Order: sequence, then structure tokens, then C-alpha cells
Amino acid sequence: MPKWKKILYALLTVAAVAVATFAIRSFVLKPDTCAEGVERIDGECVGINGQGYDFGTPEIHDVAKAIARENKKLENKPDEPYVTVAMMLPLQSDKAALRRQMRSDLQGAYLGQRQANGGEGEPPKIRLVLANPGRAYHQQGKVVDALVRMADSSKDRLRAVTGFNLSLEDTETAVQRLTQHKIPVLGSRISGDLIANKDRADGSAKARFPGLARIIPTNHEAAQALANFTGERGREDRKTVLVYDKRRDVYSQSLAKAFSGIKETGPPGPAAMPFESPGIDEPGSTGNQFTQTANNICDSGADTVYFAGRTTHLRLFALKLAQVDCQNRHYTLISGSDAASLRQDMSAKDWERLRGEDGQAKVTVQYAAPAHPDAWSRALADWREDWDAHHDRKSAKKDLPQYLTEPRTALETLKKRIRTTRDEGVKLGSVPDLEDSRTMLVYDGLVTVGKALHLAQQGGAKEVPGREDVGGQWSRLQSRHRVPGASGLICLTSNGNPYDKPVAVVNLDPGREGRGKLKFVGLGWSTGGPQPKNCVIPSGSSQDGQ
Repeated sequence: MPKWKKILYALLTVAAVAVATFAIRSFVLKPDTCAEGVERIDGECVGINGQGYDFGTPEIHDVAKAIARENKKLENKPDEPYVTVAMMLPLQSDKAALRRQMRSDLQGAYLGQRQANGGEGEPPKIRLVLANPGRAYHQQGKVVDALVRMADSSKDRLRAVTGFNLSLEDTETAVQRLTQHKIPVLGSRISGDLIANKDRADGSAKARFPGLARIIPTNHEAAQALANFTGERGREDRKTVLVYDKRRDVYSQSLAKAFSGIKETGPPGPAAMPFESPGIDEPGSTGNQFTQTANNICDSGADTVYFAGRTTHLRLFALKLAQVDCQNRHYTLISGSDAASLRQDMSAKDWERLRGEDGQAKVTVQYAAPAHPDAWSRALADWREDWDAHHDRKSAKKDLPQYLTEPRTALETLKKRIRTTRDEGVKLGSVPDLEDSRTMLVYDGLVTVGKALHLAQQGGAKEVPGREDVGGQWSRLQSRHRVPGASGLICLTSNGNPYDKPVAVVNLDPGREGRGKLKFVGLGWSTGGPQPKNCVIPSGSSQDGQ
């Protein structure tokens, strides 16, 4: 073979090997995608999508498709301005109860998107995308990076991130990074005290998360509202005990601190009893720990337990407490907002165990729910009854209280939106269950974001507000610009906290047969009284408590 041919073949061989190497390397290094904008990482589909992808969770398939159809309507109208809002929360789980909770959250997001985009045609409209940060927000870093790019993009125009359903360290990190990039954040379901800006009476507090707003009371405020509802003099110290999770968890830690601060009368009761769980929804050996704790509580004489922990462990503890033969003692378990998911986790056998052989309730769970669909009608009925009891029939009837009537109207609007959606043939996976409060809270969150967007809109019809303009509206959502939410009046302080937002005190009782009964008991207020008329926040008010 001539020398020149040998050289040519050698060069072609080297080129072929280089091309093959490049192709193999590109294939190996190419991300394993689950869908557009979603990457498979450690077996999870992590990322952002607004085109109907359900992240492998069949329970949210229908509602994800409904959101995509709403988005498509906006994308097909280039003359009408829209911005992107991201709904960030874990969207995969091997537990059916958690998947149902995800469906409730996304149903609220879709209904809130529809409500915000309805109105009188105010621009801009909301294009909603789903952002999955992985289980317990462990992959939030990659998702936050993508959200920052979307905020800088003239095409995506990301203007707010909402959702956030777990008060965890990774949730806190995500919120901190987003707000550092001046991306407005609206937390609809995070109650941990550490993921909130402090309010000081003298206005001196600097916002740790500039651009963060929340529409749910912190654990401190919820515990204070519970204490005010029952009356701080209503329970004897010797009859109460605190059981708390030692695992690092923003929610459990702040709830334990809040419960510890409740003042009670009489001699001191039993010392706080800790346990340690392996994770948010992992039981681990907690059942073994709870057997010992339940026996010790029986011997202590306490009949009221403040429980600072997650729903998974609350369920196990309630069942263990019911098993203890303790002279027919009835226990009341008091917990925080996470307990709103307890009813979904309970089986028929669980309810039977809580009832006991004689059918009488052995354990009743009471918690401060962030919302309840019976709250406004029941509270208004109680108000009318109280008025009639203290006034002559000939007296001119005082106007019904605004802090009850406006939320009642907002709740009716939500119910009407649900009926309209059903009549249009839109499938959401199931009829929204308002009792767990998730749909109501997330709906209120989207409506609040929508109001901030509309107030921030300036310039021509095709202009859209900047992200800092949107974040600057949070503190103005009070007084005349209050948001009548289905969960209560939303009046935000200068640091984005809901002023004196009520909690719905709820009893979950096993009843005599069938599934447990969820009973609305009354409204609790962290300040000791309802919000002022027109939601005008009084000067010198402080809700820091953190």
C-alpha cells in the first residue's frame, strides 16, 4: 500500500474513533429526561413543566392537564400579556395519602389560576408551571437555578414562586436563594417560624427574606390562637405534657417551642417527653418509642398532650395512646397545622382502635387548622345567637362582622368555581375536598399573587411588571387592598406576614362508627381578638414571637 494511503487510512481511523468517542460521551453525559424541563435524578423526576406532565404521579394527571390547557389559552393570545408563576412542592411519593394531598394542592392552584385570570380582564394573566424539588426538597438547588434563569428570561417572565408545603431546612434554603435573586415568594402552606420575616413594633426588623409573603400563621401564632381559644387559664399544668420530635425539622421545632410557651395554672406537670423520628413520613422505630411514652403519660396523670411532630408520627402516637389501659382515661391530643392531613391517613381499623371496645372515644385530636369550610357559616350563626342573647329584639341589628362575611363570600366564590369547572367538563382527578384545607390555602395563594400582579401592572397593555415591582406589593395588601380569602382575610404586614389571621380550631373524633368525624369548634386569634375593621393594621403591632 502506498505510504500516502496508509497516512490517509490512519487519519480516517483517528477521526472515526474521535467521532465515536464524542457520540458515546454525549450520550453518556446527556441528562436522562422525564419530560421537557424535567431531569431524572436518583430515581426522581426533578424540574419544571407547565405542559401537563404529571411527574409519574397518576393522582395529579388530570389536574396537570387542566393547568396545561389553561396555559395554552394564554400562549395562543400573543396580544394579551402574561407572566409565569411557579408552584413549587414535592410531586412524587410512594405513599397514596401523600399523593392525594398533592392532588388537593394542585386543585387549589388550578382553581386559583382560573380565578386570578378571570376577573374583569386585568392584565397580566398567570401561566402556571409545576416545579418538583424532589422528596423533602432535597433537589431544590437545581430547581432554584432553573427558576432564576426563568426570571431573567424575556420569554418566561417568571414573577413569583408559590406553594411550599413543608417547613424544612431545604425549604428555607430555597426561599432564601429565591429572595436573594429578588424573586417574590408567596408561601401558602409553610408555618415554621424560621421561614418568616420578623415584625417589630418599632419597624426596625430587617427582612431576612426580602420579597417573602405568607398567608398562614406561624406555629407560634397558631399555638397562641389555640391558647387564647381555650383560655390560658383553662388547663392545669399538671394535666398537660409536651411530646416532641428531636429530629431537626423546622416545623416540629418551632411547634415545640410555641407549645412550651403556653401559660397554665397550678403546680408543674410532667416533664416534656422527646422521641426521634427518621424522617417526615417515615415511621421507623417511633412506634416502639411511643409505647414507652404512652405508659409514662398514663402514670403521670396527664390527659392532654401537646404533640410537636408530623402527621405520620401523630397517627402512630394516637394509636399507641389508645392501646394503654389507663383507667378509662380520655386523652386530647393537641397539634399544629400538619395534623390537617391526619384524617386521610387513618384507616377504618385505626378509627376502631381509637374508639375502644365500648365505642367511646379514647383519643380525640384537636388542632389549629389553617382553614375549614364550615368556619364562616358556623361562626356567623354563633355571632347571631350571641347578639340575640344580649340585645332586645327591637334593637337595631348591628352589621354582620366583616371578618366573617368577606371570607364566607370568598368561600362561596371558590365553591362556584368548582361547580363551573365541573360543568365545563374539566377533570381534576376528584372533587376537591375542602376539609383538609389544602385546596383552600393554595387557591388563596394564587388569588393573592394575582392581586399583587394586577396592582403592580404599569404602562401599556403589553407591558408586564418587574419581579421587584411584584414583591413590593405584598406590604400593600391590607386595608382597602386586603385579600378576602376563603381561609380568612389576608392583610399583610410590612414584612409580608398575615396580621392576626384566624385559625380554625378543629376536633377529629373517632365517633361511634365509620370514619372519624371532623368537627369545627371555633375560631382562634393570635392577638386574642378578630382583625380590625377593613383590616387596618394598628401601629405598634408586633407578631415576631419567633
